[in-house]
Amino acid sequence: MKKAYWVVRAHISNSEEYAKYVSVAGDIVLNHGGKFLSRGGLQEEVEGHGFERTVLVEFPSYESAKNCYKSTEYQNALKHTKESSSRYFSIVEGLD
Repeated sequence: MKKAYWVVRAHISNSEEYAKYVSVAGDIVLNHGGKFLSRGGLQEEVEGHGFERTVLVEFPSYESAKNCYKSTEYQNALKHTKESSSRYFSIVEGLD
């Protein structure tokens, strides 16, 4: 079975509100089999700009990645991102 990844690029405009999302989203991801490979940290944008935060999460399958995103718990956590950030969020199937 191929693994899958969440690739999230974010610009945070209200760090206090976004921190509420971060405080609950991590456990939700782990409960769905996700493993954080990158969660913020140093980065250099070499093509384009505007997203100072990148999160990369590995899941055991494409279905588990989608199910986590669509879960009621995660959708509830997302309310903290709507007014506190601009994000690009992709669910991507891996090669193996």
